[in-house]
Amino acid sequence: MWAYPGAVTQETRGQRREAPGGPRGWRAAAEEALYGPAGFYRRPEGPGGHFRTSVHASRLFAGAVAELLQRVDTALGRPGALDFVDMAAGRGELVTGVLAALPREVAARVRPYAVEIAGRPADLDERVVWRDEPPARITGLLFANEWLDNVPVDVAETDPAGVPRYVLVGDDGTERPGGPVTGADADWLARWWPLGTEEGARAEIGLPRDRAWAEVAGRVARGLAVAVDYAHTVGARPPFGTLTGFRAGRETAPVPDGSCDITAHVALDACAAADRHPAPARLLTQRAALDALGLTGARPPLTLASTDPAAYVRALASAGEAAELTARGGLGDFGWLLRAVDIADPLA
Repeated sequence: MWAYPGAVTQETRGQRREAPGGPRGWRAAAEEALYGPAGFYRRPEGPGGHFRTSVHASRLFAGAVAELLQRVDTALGRPGALDFVDMAAGRGELVTGVLAALPREVAARVRPYAVEIAGRPADLDERVVWRDEPPARITGLLFANEWLDNVPVDVAETDPAGVPRYVLVGDDGTERPGGPVTGADADWLARWWPLGTEEGARAEIGLPRDRAWAEVAGRVARGLAVAVDYAHTVGARPPFGTLTGFRAGRETAPVPDGSCDITAHVALDACAAADRHPAPARLLTQRAALDALGLTGARPPLTLASTDPAAYVRALASAGEAAELTARGGLGDFGWLLRAVDIADPLA
C-alpha cells in the first residue's frame, strides 16, 4: 500500500514509544504489522489465506462489478480506453474475474490495474498492470473492496474522568492508556464519534481513512469511485469499537506482530463527507447495490426443474451464492460508498 494521506510517517506525541519495543498507538503499530517489511499483507498466501471476502464467496460478485463497469462505460460514451482499478487487489482475484465476465468488445478497451503492496502473482493475466499506487488520472471505475478497513487508525478510550485518551499497544497486543486525544483527531471524534464521558467507551479515529478515500476518489477524472466495506454511521456507532484480528479464517485478538490481519469497521459517512467533490456521494447497502445490478438471490421457478433439470441446478446454485452476497446480518449489510464524477449515478 502506498503512503496514502494520513499514513504513519512519524509517531505523534500521543503515540510515541516510550522505549524501543514499548507500546505505541494502534495506527503506528498496525501500519508496521500489516505493511512493514515483514507485514501481514506481504505474506505469500495473501489475504485469501486468512479471510473470505465477497470476491472469494462467489464469481457472481465479479460479474456484478463487470456489469457496473459496463454501465460506467456507457455513461462515459464508450471511450477508447476504459480504466478499471482494483484497489487492495490481494492476488488479483477481482480484476481477473471482471475481465473474464466482460464482453469481448469491452474487455478489449479496458486498462486493468491491480493496486497492492505485495509482489505480482506469477500467474496473473498479462493484461493487468500491477502497481503499488493507483493511477494519477482515472477514466472509468475505481473499486476498493475491503480496503478502507485496513487503513490503520488510532483507538481512543475514555478514562475515569471521561477524557478520551489514545490506546497504546505493545507488540504482544497488551494495551494501556496514552495521552489525551487532541487536535484534528479530537475534532473528528467530536463530529463523527462522540464518546461521552462514560469510562471505557472506545472509538476508532477514522481520519486517516477519510483522507485516504478523498485522495483516491480524487484521482477519478471521469467515472465512478466505489468503496465497499463493513461499516457504521454516526447514529449507530458501536460503543466499544470494532478493532479485531483474523488469522487462518478465524477471528482472533488483534496482535500487531504481523501474524494476523488487523481491521476495524469503517465510518463510511465520514469518508463520504471528506470528499470535497461538489456532487454528493451516496451510501447504500451491498444488498441494494447488487439488486440494482440485477443480482437478487431469487430462486429459479420450480417449473424449470422439469423442463431443464441441469439449468435448474445451475440456477439454484447461483441463487444460493447470490443469497450469501446479499444476506442480512452478513455480506448484504456491507456499505457501498459511491462517488460519480461527471456521469450520472449508474446505480440510480
